[in-house]
Parts: sequence; C-alpha cells; structure tokens
Amino acid sequence: MIRVVEYDPVWPQRFEALRQEYAEAMAAADVPVVTIEHVGSTSVPGLAAKPVIDCDIVVSSRDVDAASRVLVSLGFRPLGELGIPQRWAFKEPERLAGTNTYVVVEGCLSLWNHLCVRDILRVNAELRDEYAAVKKRVGAEAANIDEYGRGKNAMVQKILAAAGLSAAERASIDDNQVPSHDELPR
Repeated sequence: MIRVVEYDPVWPQRFEALRQEYAEAMAAADVPVVTIEHVGSTSVPGLAAKPVIDCDIVVSSRDVDAASRVLVSLGFRPLGELGIPQRWAFKEPERLAGTNTYVVVEGCLSLWNHLCVRDILRVNAELRDEYAAVKKRVGAEAANIDEYGRGKNAMVQKILAAAGLSAAERASIDDNQVPSHDELPR
C-alpha cells in the first residue's frame, strides 16, 4: 500500500522553506538558477498526494554539475538521471525527509512534464478530482511504488494530453526506462 492523503495546506509552506534554502545555497556558491519549482501532487491545491514535497531546481545545462555539488554540500547523495533524461535525482539527508529534489535542465521534456501536469491540474478541477480518485484507489491496491506508478500511468497520459503535450512527447515520457524501486541505491 502507498500512503495517499488529502491535500494539506502546509505543503506550500514546506516547499517555500526548501526553495529558500536551495536558493541561498546556490547563490552563495555563485550557481545561477533559472527557477526553483514546486512540482508533483503536493503542488496542486486540493489534490490528494503522497506527503512528499517535490522540487525541481532548474538550471542551464552548463550549471548542472555546479548545482549538483551544492546539493551534495547540503548532505544530498546523487542518484543520477534514473532513466529520465536531463533530470538528476538526489537522496535527501535525514533532516529533509519527505522531500524529492531534482536538478533539471531548463526547457527539457522532463521539466515540461512536471510543469504541465501541475499547471493543468491547478486549473482543471474535474481532471484533478479524477486523478485524486485514481491515486487513492491505486495507492490502496499497490504492493509497492512501482505498481503505484504503473497504475497511474494511463491517467498521467490523459493529463499530459489535456495539457497539450504531443503524442510523440507523451510517448517519450512513457518510454523512460526508470529503474524499479528495488534497483535504486539506498
């Protein structure tokens, strides 16, 4: 079972604290940041979600290594792209448990994916509520996070289509070779 809870109005505050910490650390290291985005289900008011705050630190391709070094200096452990091109994942330090942080290249499809899902669900209550129902059902039935992801896939594809992503873009996202949870470094 995957824990999916009702929307918590504290989530934007948790993101803002993370955004501020990341922005200050990047600025102190002279790493230019395009933006720091709250993405994932906790970024959508009213949407049920796993209580995990997802952050995309968006940089130009030339600044990926520098931004990654800053996160390592904050106690993060780099995990690599994990099958999603131009998006680098990091294992959070214990003090930031319940967060997922990524360094993402400006303009890449993985960023577009995150922003499109967030933005369409913020304005389309019907789609948001349908997605919440799927998340709750699949979360209650899934044995692990891999099953949870597969169980939501058709709905995510529907959301991406509603957000205007082309069939080729949606297929590219669907074709990402994300390792199973069991294959991830711990």
